[in-house]
Amino acid sequence: MSFFVHPNALCESDQIGEGTRIWAFAHVLSGARLGSNCNICDGVFIESDVIVGDRVTIKCGVQLWDGVRLGDDVFIGPNATFTNDLFPRSKVYPEKFLGTVVEANASIGANATILAGATIGSGAMVGAGAVVTRSVPPNAIVVGNPARIVGYVSDRGSATKPQEAAEQGISATSVPGVNLYRMPSFADMRGSLSVGDFEDFLPFHAKRYFLVYDVPTQETRGEHAHKRCHQFLVCVSGSVHVLADDGTRRVDVELNSPDQGIHLPPMIWGTQYKYSKDAVLLVFASEPYDSDEYIRDYACFKALANATE
Repeated sequence: MSFFVHPNALCESDQIGEGTRIWAFAHVLSGARLGSNCNICDGVFIESDVIVGDRVTIKCGVQLWDGVRLGDDVFIGPNATFTNDLFPRSKVYPEKFLGTVVEANASIGANATILAGATIGSGAMVGAGAVVTRSVPPNAIVVGNPARIVGYVSDRGSATKPQEAAEQGISATSVPGVNLYRMPSFADMRGSLSVGDFEDFLPFHAKRYFLVYDVPTQETRGEHAHKRCHQFLVCVSGSVHVLADDGTRRVDVELNSPDQGIHLPPMIWGTQYKYSKDAVLLVFASEPYDSDEYIRDYACFKALANATE
């Protein structure tokens, strides 16, 4: 036997990967599939239609019901709760249970509740006690009831503010090609003015602009990359956070003044979140709108990004 089952555990499945350890009072039903080098702690229950990837840690008191899928390197904290039926009744069963997917490298904190049908994106972190009622984007950090995005896992661990850069000019970030801009601004008793000449200022020729506003604070925008299009973002009112991700490195930037901007070149996954109630985001784009030019699936984006390195 290439895996370990504690004498006080019950493992009815023969689809257990090499090096996996199943500890006391855990119960794995027939048909469940567990990958290699997993750690299934005391008191875990796993139903038949469950698939667990490699190197997964499932802490004490967790139940994985039919339809749950865990990717590689996932961490499930103690007493985290999964569901598979949004309208449960005693002795009444749906034709098919809703699936819940936790993608690779995601972490779910202790006592969190994940409602059926949600996908927890790769690298995401669900805070302790959070109640997840809908899908969580890749690398997002969510907390609360209902769970809301409060940040993204980034290389720097906290938001970068353009005012940390030079008073005026261009500053590089930890993501190659993603630069922060401080535009010239002038203020007197009549008010303030910020200016930039397109020919000298924008790092591309702008063919289109759009405005994003009236976004509820808990909502996110973007969550895609472009194959060819450059974008330049300025928050002309209020504040918004911008996550830039090249598939390997990420930086989280707060835009909170009309004289601050960020350039997102092609093949950068961009997400905007934490819109203030008065936020107005102005975006200049180098290309006309073309739906075929978007990459909307993060896994596909990472595959393409890695292929071009």
